[in-house]
Amino acid sequence: MRIFLTGGSGKAGRHVAPYLAEQGHQVTNADLVPLDHPDVIDLRVDLTDAGEVYSALAGLATFDELDMPEKPTYGAVVHLAAIPAILKQADAATYATNVLSTYNILEAATRLGIPKVVFASSETTYGICFAQGERKPLYVPVDEEHPTVPEDSYAMSKVAGEVTARSFHARSGADIYGLRINNVIEPHEYAEMFPDFLADPSLRRRNLFAYIDVRDLGHMVQRCLETDGLGFEVFNVANPDMSVAATTDEVIARFYDGVEVRREMGRDETFFAIDKARELVGFDPQHSWRDVLDDPRRDA
Repeated sequence: MRIFLTGGSGKAGRHVAPYLAEQGHQVTNADLVPLDHPDVIDLRVDLTDAGEVYSALAGLATFDELDMPEKPTYGAVVHLAAIPAILKQADAATYATNVLSTYNILEAATRLGIPKVVFASSETTYGICFAQGERKPLYVPVDEEHPTVPEDSYAMSKVAGEVTARSFHARSGADIYGLRINNVIEPHEYAEMFPDFLADPSLRRRNLFAYIDVRDLGHMVQRCLETDGLGFEVFNVANPDMSVAATTDEVIARFYDGVEVRREMGRDETFFAIDKARELVGFDPQHSWRDVLDDPRRDA
């Protein structure tokens, strides 16, 4: 598949873009900064400029394409680009950049007849990650039906992106899948960061004690590209285990006292439910911090 991927030089994109190339796709990285990966095509695009976005999506990706009898078209867009959190830029700039770039991508893709868009939403849409003070979910595990009422500019931009995506699906009929991605972890970060998480689970409260290995995020994107006909959908994306050594019962007792527990949960099961992704697209994450670090409660 010929894929137009935005934000391929960011934390998630610099893994997802090569991963998709390894699966045999031709990947164009649309970003302000080049990835400089031998298997990924770099194209500098300002995604807040509607004309640039339309021109890039309608244009060529390589010189080799000049020799084709007809200009090729993109089969899918993977939109990962964003200001990735609050406190990177002013709140107004974060909101404006993320909302406008998502709108431009969706408008250009659907007007050009590209049949599929996979875009990055966020765990923050549930209003817990960047809340002022402590905010608890209404129930656990948190699934895609949980209300999304955030108060910060980043999460607001992601909720706006989901609303926009639903509208463009209604207009065009294209498959548009939003990924509510949890805290992205690169392989080297297990040894660097997780010992502190295992010692003090409160460090992970704002992330619902969850995480997503960037390699499994690549797998999720691939499964979305391979799954057609769902229309508009949003999916939680996380690894099946928590990012802490405490058990689910211990986390509930310490952090979620009084919160409704909607179903029986496994001993180490994530509170960021991924049942929908497993059922509808075959998401099957394979990585865990336990592959790198010893679980201090393994024999408990």
